[in-house]
Amino acid sequence: MPIRQLSQSLINKIAAGEVVERPASVVKELMENAIDSGASRVDVSVVKGGSDLVRVVDNGHGIAAEELPLAVASHATSKLAEADDLFRVGTLGFRGEALASIAEISRTVLRSRTHESPAGAELEVAGGQPGAVTPCGCPPGTLVEVHNLFYNTPVRRKFLRAVSTEFGHASEAFTRIALAAPHVHFTLRHNDRAVFDIPASEGQLERIGRFFGRELVDHLIYVESADGDIRLSGYAAHPSQSRSNNRMQYVFLNGRHIRDRALQHALGEAYRGLLTAGRYPIAFVRFEMPAELVDVNVHPTKLEVRFQDSGRLYSQLLSTLRGKFLTTDLDTPVRSPEPPAGAGQDDRAQRMRQELVDWAKGAVASWHRPEGAAGDATPGPTAAPASAAGGGPPLELTRIDRPPSPAGRDEEPLPSASPPNSQAAPAAEPAGRLTGLQVHNSYLVAETDEGVTIIDQHALHERILYEQLRSRIEAGPIETQQLLVPEPVDLSAPEAAAALENRELLEQLGLQIEPFGGDTVLISGYPAMLANLNPSEVLREVLDRILAGVRHPERHDLLDDLLHSIACKAAVKAGDRLTPDEVTELLRQRHLVGDAHHCPHGRPTALVFTREELDKQFRRT
Repeated sequence: MPIRQLSQSLINKIAAGEVVERPASVVKELMENAIDSGASRVDVSVVKGGSDLVRVVDNGHGIAAEELPLAVASHATSKLAEADDLFRVGTLGFRGEALASIAEISRTVLRSRTHESPAGAELEVAGGQPGAVTPCGCPPGTLVEVHNLFYNTPVRRKFLRAVSTEFGHASEAFTRIALAAPHVHFTLRHNDRAVFDIPASEGQLERIGRFFGRELVDHLIYVESADGDIRLSGYAAHPSQSRSNNRMQYVFLNGRHIRDRALQHALGEAYRGLLTAGRYPIAFVRFEMPAELVDVNVHPTKLEVRFQDSGRLYSQLLSTLRGKFLTTDLDTPVRSPEPPAGAGQDDRAQRMRQELVDWAKGAVASWHRPEGAAGDATPGPTAAPASAAGGGPPLELTRIDRPPSPAGRDEEPLPSASPPNSQAAPAAEPAGRLTGLQVHNSYLVAETDEGVTIIDQHALHERILYEQLRSRIEAGPIETQQLLVPEPVDLSAPEAAAALENRELLEQLGLQIEPFGGDTVLISGYPAMLANLNPSEVLREVLDRILAGVRHPERHDLLDDLLHSIACKAAVKAGDRLTPDEVTELLRQRHLVGDAHHCPHGRPTALVFTREELDKQFRRT
């Protein structure tokens, strides 16, 4: 087949395939053009998810009548004058292909008037073929109507989803741009129904609340930092607020919403240990930097960009968030949600909250009631004595590397976990003896100046043990204990291959192995700090991580996962009865470790009921 020059119509259709994926793409491009025009108000209307109609009206500068044909011509723009302008782009759009691509695959009406003109002008384009420019009456600004998207490319049109799905994408495109431009008044209508009406001049926090509700706003933490000429600001959500996907991670660069995997990874690292597996943080982060430090011309829709120094931004975001978290109370407060209209008060969530309040009530009553005195009615739950029949021997809070003493021998207290390089500065130990009550052999209820705290004994002890292990490792190389008799471990074929391939990495973790034939390996050396745990189990834990899909796992990640697992297995469990001294010691340790508000796997260790919340629950307010 001979080489042929493509027609301009086909070129535009190819460009449309890159720029216009669905109606939401049209919403994005037209809204960005409106903001670039200096508009202070942008009204968006869509019909049937945008497949029938997308209309965007703005009060910006407008387009002169003689320039309307150029507005829908391919690669015609007022935003670039020379090649170097590509490396200092200060507008959202600049490539000059969006309107031409949209007009090629729809029936488009363009109506505009500059503020200096006495009248407006109108241009209709059908399938890329423009008609004549005609005068019309219209206010200053621009109106663009896109009818019957993909009408002349039926193959593309049949890939559109249900109306609700397409409108969901269009609404998300609207949300991203409205979040990035709080100085602009935005409205959105679908099928003549008002969806959003968002006034201008609101702060970023108020605008977030317009889209995602007051409850989320109440859980946002403000962050900011500056690194030379790069400024970071925005909000990160309390770990109690998370999602099962990363769609609520909004990153903006110089007013443009972007998607960047490295920055999303930095967000995940900042929340490491604060969220459970499979949960993603919520964040609204804005970067401001000189335009020459970033190339926005690497993606047709400008969604992805290329930074001159992406590592610098990664470090800034990670350190800013972690630094803020270290100085912020991340305990999980318990709040009473406002019940929806008509909702009953006996739903499951309400009953669960009331149970916790009842625990707190019983705990407080027990502290202030003389021994043997009767309560007002049914007393609150109390812990059974450690020597009660059927309870088994009391647990001893011992270090992982030292076996428990024989029954009846005194134990030295659990050593304080205050690592020299701890990520979080431990809180000062409160004055006086700490008192608490064990409930259902799983939770500890403690009185505080603010109210009542209910603690998950397993989650808290897990965090304490994890911090002890981590501080030991940070203090120097992992000490390896040579086994007198190497221990053979039978592995599966994939496990054996992974073990021998990663012998050097395993040795850095204190595990020394040797091949023994077939799928069996010998463990000849073992981390001394894990003397209480089964060597084969620890080896399998590491190999599970290696085989979990990470081709070249980092030592830090493997070690962190291993410490999580070890701390979880060694910590007291739900259902384990603690002696009063053990309860006191566990509460004391809570004030001596960093990140005590969450276990290493991200679950909260405590729920905090303030005095105000208790008064509200008991209808004292």
